[in-house]
Amino acid sequence: MELATAHPALKAFMCGSLSGTCSTLLFQPLDLVKTRLQTLQNNAKPGAPKVGMFTVFINVIRTENFFSLWKGVSPSFVRCIPGVGIYFSTFYSLKQHYFLDRAPNAGEAVLLGAGARTVAGVCMLPFTVIKTRFESGRYNYVSVAGALKSMYQTEGVRALFSGLTATLLRDAPFSGIYVMFYSQAKRALPQEVTSAAYSPIVNFSCGVLAGIMASLVTQPADVVKTHIQVSPSHWRTTDAVRYIFMEHGLRGFFRGAVPRSLRRTLMAAMAWTVYEQLMARMGLKS
Repeated sequence: MELATAHPALKAFMCGSLSGTCSTLLFQPLDLVKTRLQTLQNNAKPGAPKVGMFTVFINVIRTENFFSLWKGVSPSFVRCIPGVGIYFSTFYSLKQHYFLDRAPNAGEAVLLGAGARTVAGVCMLPFTVIKTRFESGRYNYVSVAGALKSMYQTEGVRALFSGLTATLLRDAPFSGIYVMFYSQAKRALPQEVTSAAYSPIVNFSCGVLAGIMASLVTQPADVVKTHIQVSPSHWRTTDAVRYIFMEHGLRGFFRGAVPRSLRRTLMAAMAWTVYEQLMARMGLKS
């Protein structure tokens, strides 16, 4: 089947997958640093300097090697390439079905983004769990297939879907808030600013603004998700919340906020920019 005759939803899937590939490879080190920061044990002596993003970066390079910053990139690819494709094709299909003749308002944009992300999040959750474990440095998995087999044999199917509630509490609001800010920011700009020559810069700038807002709101859910998925025991969401609060206080729910905000913001902005440019080249309205 030629690309020109492919179904629009399939074209959206392909555009989303390509945009996801570029952004995943580029920003994987930030995701690894975020996971390491969130899973640090609270054993620092009083008065000791805080461990921040750059400390973790240097420590990973010094104790492992430079390419260890890309640990977890294999499950990230397995998760993001189809996952971002599923997200964008679902988003495109929902938009075409419900908003063919008009742009969605702010509330509808939230539901549109959250709905698309929920579908993608549930489909790709086992690979999200494996990615988190690879990044944590606590497991000696050699491959994605090996990790799947090991988890299934030692912990059962349930482990592959651990953190589902926390993941949806993170991803659905993130995408909903992101799409709302992104679409509303673009609508607020004059037509001459969003013209073809400036559109990549406008899309990226709107994406950065939307990403910062969405990242900060959903940071606590991300920390909870990480703790559940790294733990070999079957933690519930409430168990993880209680543990984080007892160990680190309220600040614990914002551990890793800087690298995560950087990664999610830049990754989402790049993914949407690439997606919209590719869709425009295919003659489709994104």
